[in-house]
Formats: sequence, C-alpha cells, structure tokens
Amino acid sequence: MTHFDVVINGAGMAGAVLALGLAALRRPDGSSLSIAVIEAAPPDFDAHPGFDARSIALAWHSRELLEQLGLWARLAPLATPITHIQVSDRGHFGRVEMTASEYRVPALGYVVELTPVGQGLYRQMAERPNIRLLCPARIKEFVQQPDNIVLTLDDGAAFSAALLVAADGNRSLVRRQLRLPCRQLDYGQCAVIANVESAEPHRGRAFERFTPEGPIALLPMSQGRSSLVWCASHERAKALMALDDAAFLAALQREFGYRLGRLVRTGERHRYPLVLDEVERPWHHRLVLVGNAAHLLHPIAGQGFNLGLRDVAALAAALRQALADGRDIGSHGVLSGYGRARQPDQAAIVGLTTALALLFSSDHPALAAGRNLGLTAMAACPSFKSQLAWRAMGKR
Repeated sequence: MTHFDVVINGAGMAGAVLALGLAALRRPDGSSLSIAVIEAAPPDFDAHPGFDARSIALAWHSRELLEQLGLWARLAPLATPITHIQVSDRGHFGRVEMTASEYRVPALGYVVELTPVGQGLYRQMAERPNIRLLCPARIKEFVQQPDNIVLTLDDGAAFSAALLVAADGNRSLVRRQLRLPCRQLDYGQCAVIANVESAEPHRGRAFERFTPEGPIALLPMSQGRSSLVWCASHERAKALMALDDAAFLAALQREFGYRLGRLVRTGERHRYPLVLDEVERPWHHRLVLVGNAAHLLHPIAGQGFNLGLRDVAALAAALRQALADGRDIGSHGVLSGYGRARQPDQAAIVGLTTALALLFSSDHPALAAGRNLGLTAMAACPSFKSQLAWRAMGKR
C-alpha cells in the first residue's frame, strides 16, 4: 500500500497553502515529506467552490506568514494593498479612520481574488515533485490505526498516511465522519457578494459601513473595482438578489452613500448564509482540522482566512519541529501540542467576530448609542484605536 507522510483533504486556500508549506520541509537527513492532496472538485476554476468569484482580505501579518512559507512573492502581483480603512455607522456620527502611514507599514492589508490565486497555487503544487494531487477524488472512508491512518477513495484506491489534515470546508466530510462536537450559531443573515465599480477611484481605501440589518464592506480590488460584502437578513438578501443591476446599485448607494462617488456597475452576485460553526477540539488521533473545517466565522472583521492561515503556519511549524526532533508527525503529542497552542487565538477571534456581528447588526437604540460612543472614543484615543488596528492586521 502506498504511504504518504501527510494527506490533505481539500485543495482550497487553506489546503493548498498548507501543502506548499509542508512541501518545503526537510528531515534531518535532507529528505522531504511525501504529500497527497485530495480534491473533490475538478480543476475547473469556473466551478471550483474554493476559488469562486469572492475576494478575501489578507491582514498585514498574513503577508508575513506567506513570506515565511515562501509563497508571497508569487501572490504579491495579484494583491491590491489596503492603505486606508474607514469604519462608520449609517445614520449616526461615530466614525474611525486608519491609515497605513500611521502604523509605518506599506499596507494595512491586501485584497486578493480567489480565482487567480487558486490558479497560481495549483500551478505551484504541480511543480512540486513531492506533492501528488488527486483530483477529482473523494474520501470514501478512513480508519485511524495506532501507527497510521488508512484511506479509501471513491474509486477504490487505498493508501496510508502518518497524518490526515481536513481542509475541506465547513461541510467537511472528515468532520462529519468523526462527529466532532461543535458550537454553532445562526446569525439570521446572508452575505451578498459582488464586485462593483465606482465613478471615483478607490485609491486603496476600504470601507466598513454598519447598518441596522448588518455590515456592508467594500474592499479595494484590481482594475479600480471594489469587492462588496453586504450582510443582511435572509429576506432582504433574497430581495437584493432578485433586483436588476440598476436597482441593486441604487439600493447599495442608499445604504453606503457617496464615499466612492456614484456606483456605476456591478458584477455577478452570489449569496451565502452566515453562521458560526466552530469545532471545540479540532484535532484527533492522527488527524487535524484547519480553515473553515475547524471554524467558520462571520465576515464582519474579515478574519476568517487570516485565522485559518495562522493555523496552517502554526501546524507547519509544529511539524517542522517534530521532524527536527525525530518525532512522529501524526502522534498525539505533536497534534495536541499544536491544538492547545492555537486555542487562545481561535477563541479570541471567534469571540470578537461574534460580538461584533451581534452588536453591529441591531437597531436597538441603546446598542446603537453604545457602539457609536465606542467608535467616537476610539477615534479620539490613539492607543485604543491602535489596539484595533494591530488586531485587524493580525497582530496580537
């Protein structure tokens, strides 16, 4: 039976970045890890669920992690810098603004489009001789044994591995088979996603605009476009999806205002339900969950992939140290050490995004007054604002 050191189920952002990061590791004798990546979707980027029309915001610290993993140089040409962030509340006076120059960094973060990034990551995986991409393929079953984990695919192929990593999203097949305890919260909202063009150039500006039904975010993209994430109730989101382009832009203009001048064009819209879905203990015997398979967050603070990337970088570091120490990379000691070390960061980000989603999606007068006082105080207090800024950039 063929044996791999690591099998990664899922070749979306988290799985692909992890595969490439692990491919560069070496044992003390100089040998590399053998890695298999299993992906159910065919490598067709018009259909791949992990690399669809969405864009994601990379925090400044995420750029640093991608540099450490040797991946940033090829992603940088696809990234649009965020140099200015404005946070405001519709119908109220509270507002906070942050600039990269305040914190002596080239950018507060970056926006990347998933489709071209996915194409680049696939090309890099194909270039690595120690990565075997099995696509399209699905895991039919897996059996955890004391010294390895045995996997059978839907085409009957079977192989073993020292470690299985589930990077297969919040509908993770691996997680469902294990029936791991998780915490879930339905926010009662959907996110409407689209790319929009404005009469005024964005000039690297990102906007977070809070409304009674949920936040609206516009993030700077290439070619002068902005990436829209509009969070609203299920009913409102359904109605927004049914509008023609002109009516949709008019509705967005009313909610967002004229910070970018007139909104002149919108691309295809997509709608996603918003829930918190967090695995309480995202590691098991010879198995670990990363990315959305471990924790699916509300997009209000743009922290979902950034948190997943910190998981990926920490797992790669834990396996690097295990190799240096001559330890079994799938052992309980290695995985539990990684998992426990990640729990404080995961709990803090889950708590932060959940609190913000609940606080800034309510039109209750007391909550509205409180959050606007908070925004005003933050704008007036540099140290308070600095804490928020560095947290947004991924620094703790």
